[in-house]
Amino acid sequence: MSRRALAGALLVATALACGAPSAALAKFPVTIDAANGHVTIAKRPSRIVVLSPTNTETLFAIGAGRQVIAVDDQSNYPSSAPRTKLSSYKPNAEAVARYKPDLVITSTSSGKLIPALGKLHIPVLLEPSATHIGGAYAQMAQVGAATGHLGAARRLVARMKRQIGQLVASVPKGRQLSVYHEISPDFYSATSKTFIGRVYSLFGLRNIADKAAKAGNQYPQLSGEYVLASNPDIVVLSDTKCCKQSPATVKQRPGWSGLSAVSSGRVLAVNDDIASRWGPRIVDFVRIVARAVRAARA
Repeated sequence: MSRRALAGALLVATALACGAPSAALAKFPVTIDAANGHVTIAKRPSRIVVLSPTNTETLFAIGAGRQVIAVDDQSNYPSSAPRTKLSSYKPNAEAVARYKPDLVITSTSSGKLIPALGKLHIPVLLEPSATHIGGAYAQMAQVGAATGHLGAARRLVARMKRQIGQLVASVPKGRQLSVYHEISPDFYSATSKTFIGRVYSLFGLRNIADKAAKAGNQYPQLSGEYVLASNPDIVVLSDTKCCKQSPATVKQRPGWSGLSAVSSGRVLAVNDDIASRWGPRIVDFVRIVARAVRAARA
C-alpha cells in the first residue's frame, strides 16, 4: 500500500472511530428510489427546500439542518427550522424555485410541482405519508442518502427501533383493550391500516374505527353514538392544538362521562403533530401510548 493510500485509509478509520458526520464519507451522485421514481442527485445538496413537516424533523435529526434553506408553513419543529409561507398542501413551483434549491423534498404529489421543477432541472424527492413504521424508517434512510447523511439516518433508525422495542416490552401482557383515536371533534378517526393505527397494534389494542372503514377509506368519520356504543377503554385526542380538545371538554360531551375511558381517567391529550407525523418523534407517541396501556393493565 502506498503512503498516500495508507493515509487515506487512516483518515476513514479515524472518522468512523470518532463518529464523524456521515456526510464526510458520502459519495455522489446518488440515485434514490422515491415515490416519484428514480431520482438522481448529482452532488451533496446545500440548498434544500422542504415541503413536509415530517421530513423537516428528520433532516434536522440526522444533522442536515444546515443544508436546509427554507421549510413550509407547517414545519414548526424544531424551532430553528427556516420557516416560510411556502405551502405543503398546495405547493407553488414558482415560489419554491425562487429559493434556487438544489433539492426539494415534499410529501404531496398533487398539483404541478414535480413536473414544473423537473423542467428547471431541480431534483424532487417525494416522500408521502407512511402507512407503517417500517415505511417511515425507509424514508429516513432515503432522506439520509439524498443529503449525504445516510450513516446518521441509519443510526437514528437503529436508536428508534431499540427505544420502541423497549417501550413495547415494558408493557405487561393482559386483557385486550380497545382504543378510539380522535383526529377532530367531528369524530374522524384512523384505522389499524394507517400509520397511527400501527402504533396501537404494537400493544395489541383493538381499534374501534376498523369496523367503520368503507371503500378503502382508512380515516373514517364515526359518530358520537358509535363511539359511545363501542365504549373504548382508551381515548386518544390528537385534536388538542387544532381544536382545543381535552379530557375536560370530552367529559362535557353528552353521554361521554359514562365511557370507560372517561370514568377511569384514560383520556390522553396528545400534541397533534406528534400523533400525526411519521418522523423521529414516533418514539414520543409510542411512549405516551405505552404509559396509558401500562396503567390500564396495572
